[in-house]
Amino acid sequence: MIITAIIQARMQSTRLKGKSVLPLAGKPLLYHVIQRAKAIQQVTQVVVAIPNDDDNNPLADIAQLCNVNVFRGSQHNVLERYFLAYKQYGGNYIVRITADNPFTDSHFASVAIKEASRTKADLCAVKNLPLGTGVEVIASTALEEAYTNSTKPYHFEHVTPYIKENPDTFNIHYFDVAYANPFPSLRLTVDTQEDYMLASAIYDALYNESVFSLSDVIAFLEKNPHLVKLNASIQQKPMTSHE
Repeated sequence: MIITAIIQARMQSTRLKGKSVLPLAGKPLLYHVIQRAKAIQQVTQVVVAIPNDDDNNPLADIAQLCNVNVFRGSQHNVLERYFLAYKQYGGNYIVRITADNPFTDSHFASVAIKEASRTKADLCAVKNLPLGTGVEVIASTALEEAYTNSTKPYHFEHVTPYIKENPDTFNIHYFDVAYANPFPSLRLTVDTQEDYMLASAIYDALYNESVFSLSDVIAFLEKNPHLVKLNASIQQKPMTSHE
């Protein structure tokens, strides 16, 4: 079975421009996202899917430095970018990762891939992880159906809404995992300056040239609970939002 991790990235983010190249512990944010994708046990190959313009050349350079594939496509039609990246590189399952998630947990991503395979899911994800630490595992057949049948603007920007809105058509499998998290609203994505401040504090404390786990992050925050307040007021955009 071929498992392809596709990381969607772009320089033109609206709330925190150029966030993919912002430094975390001396390395670009995208570098850490790629290393975490490579650390997922079953992943066969990693593809960084970026818009096809010169503004995004720095992201291609980071991907090449990390020895992973680059796909260039539409800036705004992210679903098309994903689908065409899959068509070029293949895969039975696609692991969807976004470039604003430098805390993607490779262990729980591996668990999600195993569950997707076991249940023959079209879409599979761990439900109870902090925002920014999980992945979506998508069957390539479901990705193709979403690409063929999506009609609404937000379908094309967020990749999986069409699948989620048609549970009678697709086998959608969400499940919980056992782990201790005393911060139920913990936000570990990087979408704003406040998010970046928290991510920087965590990386400065924990990064030592290797991937650290979600458990490491939570243990650090338990000792430094004031840091959780840095981005506690940030509201996450809904799935149906469209820029």
